Amino acid sequence: MTIWVDADACPVAIKEILFKAADRTHTPTKLLANHPMRVPPSRYIQFIQVSSGFDVADNEIVRRVQTGDLVITQDIPLAKEVIDKGALALSPRGEAFSKENIGARLNIRDFYDTMRASGVQTSGPAALSASDKQQFANQLDKYLQRNKK
Repeated sequence: MTIWVDADACPVAIKEILFKAADRTHTPTKLLANHPMRVPPSRYIQFIQVSSGFDVADNEIVRRVQTGDLVITQDIPLAKEVIDKGALALSPRGEAFSKENIGARLNIRDFYDTMRASGVQTSGPAALSASDKQQFANQLDKYLQRNKK
């Protein structure tokens, strides 16, 4: 089992939680991004730089992910693709994406995209709060406990 991180947009605080969890549980954790990124030295943490371009990191995660892996992303279409491959997806705010809720999440995302395209101003997501970080850490711990070898 591997944790894959869509690292371009992953908050630093969430990466730090992931780094600690990777070392504590000996879980391979791979961060993909199209720009250089520092990760702590660890046999369980790997950074993979992909070329620049639209969805290049997402496509590489989809190519590499396997059934039972966990993907950390706030990208709803990426979450849908990895769920379709039998992996799990978790947002940096601790929202677990699933076959049961991903369709509704895609619909909401598409609705907001349509509104923005028609000129309606929408607010972006709120800043990551302490409760968001705690929710993420709790969900990650639950996943890691369920998937112990």
